[in-house]
Amino acid sequence: MAGGLVVEQLLNGLQFGLMLFLLSAGLTLVLGVMDVVNLAHGSLYMLGAYVAATVAGATGSFWAGVGAAVVATAAVGLVVEATVLRRVYPRDHLTQVLATFALILVFNEGARIVWGPQALLLSVPPELSRPVAVLPNLTYSAYRLVVLGVGAGLAVLLFLVIHRTRLGMWVRAGASNRAMARAMGVPIQQVFAVVFALSAALSAVAGALLGPILAVQVGMGEDILILAFVVIVIGGIGSVKGSLVGALLVGTVDTAGRAFLPPLFAQLMSPEAASNLGPALASVLIYLLMAVVLFVRPQGLFPVRA
Repeated sequence: MAGGLVVEQLLNGLQFGLMLFLLSAGLTLVLGVMDVVNLAHGSLYMLGAYVAATVAGATGSFWAGVGAAVVATAAVGLVVEATVLRRVYPRDHLTQVLATFALILVFNEGARIVWGPQALLLSVPPELSRPVAVLPNLTYSAYRLVVLGVGAGLAVLLFLVIHRTRLGMWVRAGASNRAMARAMGVPIQQVFAVVFALSAALSAVAGALLGPILAVQVGMGEDILILAFVVIVIGGIGSVKGSLVGALLVGTVDTAGRAFLPPLFAQLMSPEAASNLGPALASVLIYLLMAVVLFVRPQGLFPVRA
């Protein structure tokens, strides 16, 4: 039983970590290539979840909702990049923070106007609503396995795009030395637009797939955005490989801490105190992990070399 619980929580950690990777990979590309601190990244994740819930509810197809979320959020990302971010590219990071924080307010109020203040229901597809056997004495959610598989597949696809295509070569050149890349003829403006649209699309996938697990509600992007920033700091700004490793570490530590710390503390204190202290300490462990990594490697685990 104990071994089954460990395997189950490991799968939960991997699944959550891969969703964090989809969110943080786009964020680290925007920060590493475009040198833009985009606080509104979580709002694109929220938008993807809302569009998925709306389309899935109207069509009865969860996967149609996911597809619509990707297309709609990528289109909104292109509009945001063209109308807002291009104006703050040459500005300092404080200006970028203020501009993208304003976008958070716009997206949140827009969501309240369009969808209302109540959370939306995004249901798991019926064919994935039952558990499946992953070990002789262990069953696991079929939907979570699919989410894990989709996350892993998109991670592989993103690595192939970054390391095996001309666009990926331009992205890596822009992340390493934007001025030199522009001097060598790389169409930096077009690369910026594609990178931001790709970032928005990845966020939409994460929002749509986590929608049935977490609540689809206004402001859902803020908390997970903090975790995404922790991931890219641990992995190294601009590094997709670092984002993957950092996301898996954060996802595993967060999931394991929330699962195992409360029963551990219940042996030493009252159940109520243990249930309050366990999740809080699990959150602290993530930042402790970040502090240890930065102490050992101040630029992150896989920094992008200039």
